[in-house]
Amino acid sequence: MEIYVVKPGDSVDSIAIKQGVPVDTIIYNNQLEYPYPLAIGQALLLSKGASPQVRKAVETGGYAYPYISADTLAQTLPYLSKLFVFSYGFTTQGDLIPPNTDDTFMIEMAIANNTAPVLTLTPFGPDGRFNNYLISAVVNDMEVQSHLIEQLTDTVLQKGFQGVDIDFEYILASDREPFAQFVSNVRTAVNALGYPVSVALAPKTSDNQKGTLYEGKDYRLLGEAADNVLLMTYEWGYTYGPPMAVAPIPNVRQVVDYAVTRIPREKINLGIPNYGYDWTLPFEQGVSRARTVSNLQAVRTAIENDAVIQYDERAQSPYFHYFKDGREHEVWFEDVRSMQAKFDLVKEYDLRGMGYWQIMRLFRANWLLLADQFWIRHVQ
Repeated sequence: MEIYVVKPGDSVDSIAIKQGVPVDTIIYNNQLEYPYPLAIGQALLLSKGASPQVRKAVETGGYAYPYISADTLAQTLPYLSKLFVFSYGFTTQGDLIPPNTDDTFMIEMAIANNTAPVLTLTPFGPDGRFNNYLISAVVNDMEVQSHLIEQLTDTVLQKGFQGVDIDFEYILASDREPFAQFVSNVRTAVNALGYPVSVALAPKTSDNQKGTLYEGKDYRLLGEAADNVLLMTYEWGYTYGPPMAVAPIPNVRQVVDYAVTRIPREKINLGIPNYGYDWTLPFEQGVSRARTVSNLQAVRTAIENDAVIQYDERAQSPYFHYFKDGREHEVWFEDVRSMQAKFDLVKEYDLRGMGYWQIMRLFRANWLLLADQFWIRHVQ
């Protein structure tokens, strides 16, 4: 695979001739839509023949809601070691709450593709947001905790899950150690069934980092408590923040630099975003709200508005500006160049692999690029 950046005057046909690749593979790899317009600065993935490089074996995971398109899921599963089904909640009494939409088809499709379906446990309150009161209730009351763990293991067996992922956020600082013990207790029970337990970690850069997102997560304790972890290395650019890359490489690197001093590298999966944001300018703190866009949607927006896509070499991320209805917009998203930068980090730090938030929208070029450079561990 090679990456080609569109220049002024390029067309799919001229690129195919110049690069010596079939037109149909350019269209397929990059999910181009007829009549195949391109944006200046757009990064295309070209198939140039068999990969000459030595591949690294990695674990890959992707989060998905049960309302994911069956077609999108079918095209993505061959590239995943694990499918994280998002998500199962629980009550303050420890009763497990399944997703509103039936997830049976996801579990069956995953197993058919030798991908492990994983039950993702989240402490969502009635408002659909992370609730630290729920977390406190389960990590500090052993009767409630035992009941929840019993329901977890029963559900794993009944539905055919092959692991549990614990995605708790905004944990109280006072629950730091009880939460780690909870993860350890879940691991003991789920390991007894023959399956692993993972935990998602907010992107910390020091032990005592301040903020409600960080204070309840102890990297060393959680690295010991779980079979493996996911670093949530994204959301620097986010819905309510100023325009910037979702996962700027210098910021991601800082998190990994810290993580490898507290957790064995072979336990660490790098979080990768599969989305971008569209901000309306000027940005006003507390007022502005960015719109989430898929990576393909971002490129199509650039094409529709004759925008030139730029690439920030420091953040290792594409972005562009455009005007619509008299307002200026700024868009940051992911392309094969930014994905390559993240793959390079996985190799450089010799990490376990990577996990995607989320796989609801197909980004074929990413998966083809990944498969060109890594062996994907599947369920045996």
